[in-house]
Amino acid sequence: MAWKNQQAFIDALEKAGELVRIRSYVDPKLEIAEITDRISKSGNGGRALLFENTGYDFPVLMNAYGSEKRMCMALGVDHLDEVTREIENLFQLLSAPKEGLLDKLKLLPKLGQFASWMPNVKKGRGECQEVLMEQPDIRKLPVITCWPKDGGPFVTLPIIHTKDPVTRSRNVGMYRMQVFGPTLTGMHWHKHKVSARHFSEYKKLNKKMPVAVALGGDPAYAYSATAPLPENVDEYMLAGFLRKKKVELVSCITQPEVEVPADADFIIEGYVDPAEELIWEGPFGDHTGYYSLPDWYPKFHITAITHKKNAVYPATIVGIPPQEDAWLGKATERIFLAPIKMTLVPEITDMDMPVEGVFHNLVIAKIRKEYAGQGQKVMNAMWGAGQMMFNKILVLADEGVRIRDYASLAPYIFRNLNPATDIYFSTGPMDVLDHSCSKLGFGGKMCIDGTAKKEEETDEQYLPGNYSRDPGLVERALGMAFPEIKVVNASLLKKEIPCLLVAVEKSRPGYIGELHAKIAALPEASGIKMILYVEHTVDANDLPSALWRFCNNLDPKRDFHLYRSPVRTGDAGSDAQALLPGARYTACMGLDGTRKTKALDNFQRDWPNIIVAADATIKAVDEKWAQLGLGDFIPSPSLKFKDQLYGEEAAVS
Repeated sequence: MAWKNQQAFIDALEKAGELVRIRSYVDPKLEIAEITDRISKSGNGGRALLFENTGYDFPVLMNAYGSEKRMCMALGVDHLDEVTREIENLFQLLSAPKEGLLDKLKLLPKLGQFASWMPNVKKGRGECQEVLMEQPDIRKLPVITCWPKDGGPFVTLPIIHTKDPVTRSRNVGMYRMQVFGPTLTGMHWHKHKVSARHFSEYKKLNKKMPVAVALGGDPAYAYSATAPLPENVDEYMLAGFLRKKKVELVSCITQPEVEVPADADFIIEGYVDPAEELIWEGPFGDHTGYYSLPDWYPKFHITAITHKKNAVYPATIVGIPPQEDAWLGKATERIFLAPIKMTLVPEITDMDMPVEGVFHNLVIAKIRKEYAGQGQKVMNAMWGAGQMMFNKILVLADEGVRIRDYASLAPYIFRNLNPATDIYFSTGPMDVLDHSCSKLGFGGKMCIDGTAKKEEETDEQYLPGNYSRDPGLVERALGMAFPEIKVVNASLLKKEIPCLLVAVEKSRPGYIGELHAKIAALPEASGIKMILYVEHTVDANDLPSALWRFCNNLDPKRDFHLYRSPVRTGDAGSDAQALLPGARYTACMGLDGTRKTKALDNFQRDWPNIIVAADATIKAVDEKWAQLGLGDFIPSPSLKFKDQLYGEEAAVS
């Protein structure tokens, strides 16, 4: 269904008990973000928040998409899988053989629907242009500052419109915008994005690039701007499909080449000059849960700001998961499962992106396996599919298990896994926000093939090995042998998952590789298939947090250590890594998810800190909590991570 505008969506949220109005004053600088962080982590995403007293003329809407229910409401469905099924049915109809006239006539209604989804540019002004700011000044909008080390206030839900100067095709994306002055922001489009390519084309032509930014309107717009669409597909066609009504667009006032949604709350018009020097933008507390490092990005010059009467400023925060963006990602997972499995990887039957993997870091795919090597085929196809090229860890399962039932999935994967032969490494493009890569935007990938193996895929040199189901025995053995180990989490052994999480303090170059060989050689570690190493400050017993840290800090191809041990009595000795003719082996994979430094790892890039709120902000929100109408007191989620900082921030905290 189509929402008339953002206000209609807000009214529906309130009627459904999914929104809280906060009438007490809350500062857009840090306080709004801190309150939202507490609510978004309070269970099932909490509720949407409308901050009505911000010191500005406009309220601020936060956490509007922050639960499965609200994400479904935004897209007008009861369940996200409804969209999946609708796309599947559409694909099947369009791809079916058309042998006769009747078959072709059946397509006509669907072709008519296609036309009804296409955006329409109407004459005159739209609701978004009811008020024209006399002198454009973005500082008059309640642009929030999210985290204490951010470079400044950032526009966090901007729907950014650009056009190819040659083909005139439109792109609608979402890239953060740091505010530098009344008419100046940064334009943070990554080199892999379509808007960055448009920028390059304008640079070749030596022309200024018109840009327009929309805020608010039908929530389908913000979702469509984040969707991983092919370059030649208009995001507003997707929005039209989702809302079952075409998007009405109007031309901008000072940048008439660009059209924007008529029902948006705000429009910020301007241009980027490719001939101009770039601006140093950032840092920014990003969706990875770490600060993204500052870098050079284009300047966006504002030429006009318009808005509807009674406009509401929409914003979001990102940071340590779970956050609101997890549900935008979950919608993408469900909506784009159908096109991926029906056009690129037809054997895929389901897909899951766990919250701890922050979208690209961890993807689980379920396939219908029919032949040997099919896992590798799927691996290569997925890493070549649009934004899936950024995926770091891909886990494959088959129809023998439900991939969202993690308690069943993990034992199934490990039963089918030979660490020496079923884990594949590659390199390729990575998200530029991935701080673990030795080179910006380029790093290692890993596929864990947990499917049931065909005869051709088995290697009889390797035996699975027996492992102890007694976590205490393993934890004591490692703790006594290696004092540098701070925590051993062996609890997964009781769940038939032969995997350990080890928090360790590194002391010299090459240390994790040496430690892994020593641990894997211990009798108590016999049969363990995988050991995940994390920084000594990480609580390895807090599995979701430890996995989040591990996935962020791992470059799989650089950071793996495979230990092979001959199955024989006595000490494995130094020849354990040389495969002997006729010998049988067990294997244990070690993966180093610790922080990398120049001194210990020859890592030349800066390593960011995780994102936590400032003590002063936490104290201020604590003191005003009773006035906010949010129910029982919720402590700051940042408190549990304060002792995991390093450097100057650790000293301050």
